[in-house]
Amino acid sequence: MMNLATQASPQTLSLQDFLRQPETKPASEYINGRVFQKPMPKTRHSRLQLKLAQAINDILEEVELGAAFPELRCTFSDRSIVPDVAVLRWDNIAFDESGVPLDDVKVAPDWMIEIWSPGQSANRVAGNILYAMEYGCELGWLVDPDDQSVLVFQAGRSPILFEGEMPLPVLSKLPEIELSVAVIVGWLKMKKRQSAEG
Repeated sequence: MMNLATQASPQTLSLQDFLRQPETKPASEYINGRVFQKPMPKTRHSRLQLKLAQAINDILEEVELGAAFPELRCTFSDRSIVPDVAVLRWDNIAFDESGVPLDDVKVAPDWMIEIWSPGQSANRVAGNILYAMEYGCELGWLVDPDDQSVLVFQAGRSPILFEGEMPLPVLSKLPEIELSVAVIVGWLKMKKRQSAEG
């Protein structure tokens, strides 16, 4: 039995066979016929993932223009990936008759956000963003908490590195979501008061 917790052996696995396998924790992704497991999120990663999804949903979901989903499996073309945050425009979310979103997402996210973790291949993460852009993704962010920067990918443009107070681009034709690298990095600081000791 194949162990999905490690990279697949040189033998390739079909996408259909991969999707029949049980989910792993952390999630595994199917890229070019091989399986790669994402690193286990640590505190800073989880914090940023939560805050980014909340900030986006606070603006988009209320007016039914889009929604952010953490760790959402997106299967399209010949890949199945799990962005840290996948943002879908409202018309790209499939709902059942009662308004509940369907589980299987078969499109590239409109906006994908990845938070780099130590030990993760930055090139593989960037490659997933670039691949998604070939299939309809409009915007990709690669957030680096250590470097305090965000590498932004936009369809038809070269990647741009954002730092400090520079306003980050968001999806076109949606309400402004005012985010900068400084705001994102600021979310990491949770303790407001310093101890009187020391």
